[in-house]
Amino acid sequence: MSIKKNETTTNKEFEDNLIINFEEGLFGFEDHKIFLPVAAEEGSDAVITLHSLDEEGLAFIIMNPFLLMEDYDPVVPQSELECLGEIQDESDYSWYVLCVAQKPASQSTVNLRCPVVINTVTRKAKQVILDNREYGFRHQLGELTRKEKKIC
Repeated sequence: MSIKKNETTTNKEFEDNLIINFEEGLFGFEDHKIFLPVAAEEGSDAVITLHSLDEEGLAFIIMNPFLLMEDYDPVVPQSELECLGEIQDESDYSWYVLCVAQKPASQSTVNLRCPVVINTVTRKAKQVILDNREYGFRHQLGELTRKEKKIC
């Protein structure tokens, strides 16, 4: 899904199949549509930085919400996801949440209400708004835990 941490987007060729396209952009950044994902740790989708290919220096941190909250259950009408292209099954979708990094890391927040969904086959993505009011716009990482381990 992403390139390795030490690979940069500046003066570097990369495969088109790594690029993620947001036809509508991200909320508040509608003019930025093409991003290159860079994993914080090779082989892991826990933390990824989305680097804008439209504007140098613009990047977003996204995290795998299922590693943060074991019962996270984003429900979106299929009609809203049709713009991402056909899928064979639900595993063709990857879900991420935007993170605002703070020090200490436990004070960082994630937006569980407006996740990003990516069709891993077509590489099209969309940020959606969930109807589930249980999910807020700012959840501190220090408060989110999985049964197996504490996040921060």
